[in-house]
Amino acid sequence: MCPISNSGKAPYNFLYIFSYLFGSFTSAFLLEKFNETKKLNVFALPTLMESLILISIALLSHVTGLPNPDLVVCMLLFSMGLQNSYVTKISNAVVRTTHLTGLFTDLGIELSQLLFPITKLKRNSIKATIKLRVYIIGFFFLGGLAGGFFFSTMNLKLNTLLIGAAILLLSLFYDDFRFWYLTSKRRHVKKTALSKRAS
Repeated sequence: MCPISNSGKAPYNFLYIFSYLFGSFTSAFLLEKFNETKKLNVFALPTLMESLILISIALLSHVTGLPNPDLVVCMLLFSMGLQNSYVTKISNAVVRTTHLTGLFTDLGIELSQLLFPITKLKRNSIKATIKLRVYIIGFFFLGGLAGGFFFSTMNLKLNTLLIGAAILLLSLFYDDFRFWYLTSKRRHVKKTALSKRAS
């Protein structure tokens, strides 16, 4: 049986691109729609959708063996589009989480800016942005290494996606937990100060 020609792969390539585009569109649409109502955390729905997709792929691998590779690729690209879209919206287009070329480009530009005389305020702002980009790049590589380790060395295969889904779900509660922690800490400090004054 002869391999698929390049022209035979074209529909699949289009499908891959469309899956990413549709994921990005879906995420942006949901953010705009629910941002009008203010009834819930607008970023919760795309995050839950992405988690559900990752969990579904892992479960499908148990039910049907290895699912259709093209279906898996399309589902993963859709979830990447979802994630990149809502992270872009959260960060006001500062952060792109699913590709590194833009991050390295921006990092190079910002590093070059430090070589020229600029105000201290702007220098601090550029340094903060550089630090953010270095963190993102570092965690990107760490995630890639961890994914490869769990997929191949630990032989988790597509179950590795469950780890990503768990991290996404935990991120939904991070802001609420941080807010609760800071509020509790502030109350404790205030209560301690009042107790000292009273005594």
